[in-house]
Amino acid sequence: MLSRKGDRHLMELIVQYAPLLLALAAAGIAAGLAAGLFGIGGGAIIVPVLYFLFEGMGYGETAMHVAVSTSLATIILTSIRSVMAHNSHGAVDWSIIRGWAPWIVVGALLGMAASGYLSNRGLLAIFGSLAFLLAAQLYFGRPTWRLADDMPRGFPRAGLGTAVGALSALMGIGGGTFGVSLMTLCGRPIHRAVATAAGWGVAIGLPGALAAIFVGWGVDGRPPFSLGNVNLAAFALISTFTVTMAPIGAKLAHKLDAAKLKRWFAILLAVVAARMLWKALGL
Repeated sequence: MLSRKGDRHLMELIVQYAPLLLALAAAGIAAGLAAGLFGIGGGAIIVPVLYFLFEGMGYGETAMHVAVSTSLATIILTSIRSVMAHNSHGAVDWSIIRGWAPWIVVGALLGMAASGYLSNRGLLAIFGSLAFLLAAQLYFGRPTWRLADDMPRGFPRAGLGTAVGALSALMGIGGGTFGVSLMTLCGRPIHRAVATAAGWGVAIGLPGALAAIFVGWGVDGRPPFSLGNVNLAAFALISTFTVTMAPIGAKLAHKLDAAKLKRWFAILLAVVAARMLWKALGL
């Protein structure tokens, strides 16, 4: 009798949360493929999905903070899996990762510290605005564009690395989002830039997620199963799929016309950015 009641209760929970679970699974699959294909860490997909899910569940005041923070946590595993897959093709420039990682970590910590002082609308506005710029770069940018023949060093590297870390943490995205553009503008081939930028995700995701737990500790109005601003349930489910799909995306990056796929992704990102700016303006 008890077993039947337990089974019935379990089925009711599955039916009740099936749309949520399917949405998280789809987000994880898409994010993992995007991470491997473009080196962007998948956050540009995960953050909007989580924001609209949490808002729909009634957690509008903290939805964006939790979405950004949870996305950063998922990027850790995705980035590791993606960079290892690219490394098997000999495409990762580890000297760039080692030289830039300390400044990116500093930037990620500063970005998450700043997020604690921003409202939900403030984070929406930042994500929407930067996502528009990213979409424009993805659509119009060309691997042949050059600003320099080599990656910056010294103070320029420190400043740019800190900025990449801070902006990425505020958006909940991997370092590849800005890193691929930066590397190609500085003379790195697109496939090598994608492979190397994937490794920046750990330098952003790990310190960013830890800082997010601290910043959100004790804050009311967060979704269930949240540790600080990181939602553990969403992290676990999305990470399962992103880690699985990232190597597949990395393999496809060496076989498909990634430039054409990138333009389609840019259009989708622009639509999402417009929707989030609409919400930020309260329209």
